[in-house]
This record gives sequence, structure tokens and C-alpha cells, in this order.
Amino acid sequence: MNKIGFIGLGIMGRPMAKNMIAKGSQLLVFDVDQHAVSEAVKYGAIAATLQEIGEACDVIFTILPNGSIVKDILFKQDGVASTIKSGAIVVDMSSVTPVESKFCSEMLEQKGVHFLDAPVSGGEPKAIDGTLSFMVGGKESIFEQVKPLLMQMGACAVLVGDVGSGCITKLANQIIVNMNIAALGEAMVFATKAGVDPEKVFMAIRGGLAGSAVMDAKAPMMINRDFKPGGKISINHKDIKNVLATAHEMDIPVPLSAQLFEIMQGLKLRGLMEEDHSSLVKHFELLADVEVKKGGL
Repeated sequence: MNKIGFIGLGIMGRPMAKNMIAKGSQLLVFDVDQHAVSEAVKYGAIAATLQEIGEACDVIFTILPNGSIVKDILFKQDGVASTIKSGAIVVDMSSVTPVESKFCSEMLEQKGVHFLDAPVSGGEPKAIDGTLSFMVGGKESIFEQVKPLLMQMGACAVLVGDVGSGCITKLANQIIVNMNIAALGEAMVFATKAGVDPEKVFMAIRGGLAGSAVMDAKAPMMINRDFKPGGKISINHKDIKNVLATAHEMDIPVPLSAQLFEIMQGLKLRGLMEEDHSSLVKHFELLADVEVKKGGL
């Protein structure tokens, strides 16, 4: 059995690695959080250093908080690239900018190593049940080699273009998801302030055109005041910041994303960054001086 490297055992990475092991992959894992590594070892992973992963693995997955950490893990003195084999494949599933993905690809190409950017959509629930969606950028032949491994973690993997295309697709996804959550929060506050039970509003409209996977996932969290993170505001704040940086570099106006970023900035100042992004509702609650909850006011 070929050994697979897996770096990053956070909210998303831990269940993704667990699913790969359950479906037959032998994983060498690394994370700075030793508790997370110990948990992964319990369900069959092998703890390893970055250099050991580079030396032993033909395919290496990374899912990390940001592009700076991805570059550090790969290219620092004792990083993966210090021992990686020519012909190996690195698949970065982190949410980073396309510029960062292209940098990683170019650096690894000098060592004869292939690179795919393959960010994911679906959050913790879909990471747990193995139904994530992958948006992949890179060479088709390399994508076809790793697709069976991606499908150990997800229900859909689509090659959308060259390296960087996966990141662009993920950023587009994040615009849509977070804008939907913000609009949902505003609507729930509107209904509550007007004296209508937000839970009944949700039940009435979810089957119509306004209904969506976002609404089904996030409306109950808002109504039940359950802000335990599946997708933290901090992660989505970073993604929308990447949207703005990428859009500005390419002269693409994104006025709604800019406003959304400022809403998230306000939540950051209130210390809410570690809550689920359904907490976007709290911005609108503050403006309207009302709290969304079952039964309304």
C-alpha cells in the first residue's frame, strides 16, 4: 500500500484524514497540535515529521489555515520540500489566493514535483460524512491520478482549469455562501423585529426559490442560538479578504464582498471570530436591537 502524507488536522482535516483511513489509505500525518496527531493515530494514522512525509510519500495532502503556513510547511529548512521525491504530487486543499498556489506550483516544479490546488466546500458536517466538494486546478493527468483519493473524502471533484483555478472557484464559492448567510441573517432579524416567529418564516420559505443548502444549514443555528463552529468566522473573514486582494489585483469590482468584509471586521472587534459564520446574524441584531430566537419577540 502506498503511503499518503496528510498535513493539517484541524476542524476539517481530522475527519477528512479519518475517512481516508477508513477507506483504505495508509496516512503519515503531521500537525503542530500534538493532541490532534494523537487522535489521528488512534484511528490508524502514523505520526511523522515533515521530512519523513516528504521522503516516504508519493502523494501529500495539505489543509492549513492560510497560504503563509502552506509555504512554510513546504519550503522551510526542514519542510516537506527538503526531502520530497521527484514525481511526487502535492495537493493543497487549503483556502489560499491563486498567487500563493502558483508560487507553490512553480517552486515544486523545480524539484520535478506536481502540484494541484484543491480547496474544499461543505464545512465540518460534510467533512465528517465524506461528501465534500473539491474544486481543483492543475494538469488533467495529475488530477486523474489523485481523484480516487479525493473521492475518499468527498462526493464531487471537478477539475476547473490550470493551477490557481481551484482557488478562484473556492473564492467565488465563499462569496456566494457568506453573502447568503448575511442575507439570511438580515431576513431573520427583519421578521423577528416585525413580530413574526423566524422559525415559522424559515419553514414557510425554505421550499421556495429562497430555499438553499445554506438556509437549511444556517437558519436553525441562528434560531437555536447555536454558534458552535462548523465554519468559523475567522476562516471566512480570511477568505473574503482573499477575494478582495485577488479582485483588486485583477481590477474586478466586488462592492458587496467589500461590504461583507467590513461586517466581518465589526464582528472581529466584538470577539466573535471563533464562532460559526451563522453569527453574521449578530451584526443585524445589533443594528435592529433584537435577537433572533424561536417564537420571535
